[in-house]
Amino acid sequence: MNPTSEATAGGRNRDSMSIEPIIANYGYWALILGTALEGETILVVAGYLAHRGYFHLTFVIAAAMLGTFIGDQIFFQLGRQSGRAFLARRPNWQTRAERVRRLFVRHRITFVMGFRFMYGIRTVAPFVIGMSGFPRQLFMLLNGISAAVWSITVAGAGYLFGQVLEKLFSEAKRLELPAILAVVGVGIAIWIWHLRRVRKKMPSGPELENG
Repeated sequence: MNPTSEATAGGRNRDSMSIEPIIANYGYWALILGTALEGETILVVAGYLAHRGYFHLTFVIAAAMLGTFIGDQIFFQLGRQSGRAFLARRPNWQTRAERVRRLFVRHRITFVMGFRFMYGIRTVAPFVIGMSGFPRQLFMLLNGISAAVWSITVAGAGYLFGQVLEKLFSEAKRLELPAILAVVGVGIAIWIWHLRRVRKKMPSGPELENG
């Protein structure tokens, strides 16, 4: 290995050594906290970081499962204990809560299993389910299964997305010039088409004189 390669590798190693302790000490805790709320984005990012080697994918999935499970159990219990009074103090929740209630009435088990995949109602859904008197032990069981499926799916998507990004970036330099030429060509074609349309709509000389 030549000195330049050694220096580059050394730089990467030093960067990894400076980042990895931060990830190890705070990353998984941040992931648990983030997934306790609507945490799709943070989990996708964590999956990508696992692909880059900063996280371990198994631990990412485990942390996400724990965070989303605990968060939903808390909101379920909150809805069970003080649902209507809590909801009355939050008018911005009421429209979503009514939507959740309608879905839950029609598809109870399916909804409990799938609500965390529905963006925008992740926090409200377990709260409304708790208000309904749904059995606590059954919710805990279904919540655990759903948390596992969600964590594996979303973290896996982030991990695979990282692989796709690397492939795209590896091809970027080779395709850069053709891509630029293609964009310029399309732009010129649109500009010519626009000019032709404008000229067709313009009145002729005699029409202008008559006007």
